[in-house]
Amino acid sequence: MGGITRVVVLVVVLLAGCVSNREAGGRYQMAQYPLHYRQFDVDIAYQVRNVGSQTLVDGMVRSLRYQYLDDGEVWVAALGPSGKAEARSVSYLPHEVRQGEVASFSVQLPVQVAPGSTLRFTYKYRGSDGGDEKGEERMQSFDAVVPSR
Repeated sequence: MGGITRVVVLVVVLLAGCVSNREAGGRYQMAQYPLHYRQFDVDIAYQVRNVGSQTLVDGMVRSLRYQYLDDGEVWVAALGPSGKAEARSVSYLPHEVRQGEVASFSVQLPVQVAPGSTLRFTYKYRGSDGGDEKGEERMQSFDAVVPSR
């Protein structure tokens, strides 16, 4: 085998390893979070922590349905006893997320959220399977009870 052929084979093998590790690495990272939510379009893994007088909700979003997920946002609201939002904040996904890939988010609420309280998550994005210019705007929400720590 010639020198150029060896280099080409080595590059192909290395690139194939990078492509397959990208999704597998995301699965491993998501498994590290204690809380999970899954719908037909996304898989969300997250944790809730009090940091000083604030609450930090951080985690990862995996795109399941669309080939491309753009302009992603994760909103989190702390609900009071009446069900109304007492505090709300947003994290914008830092890049386009392709199907099977993950992106991280971090939402900082300006209040401490006690175990047993309810958080309302709302995620928004533009999903596309390619071929169309703008994609389809999607939004979904779910409530989650803050676990004891």
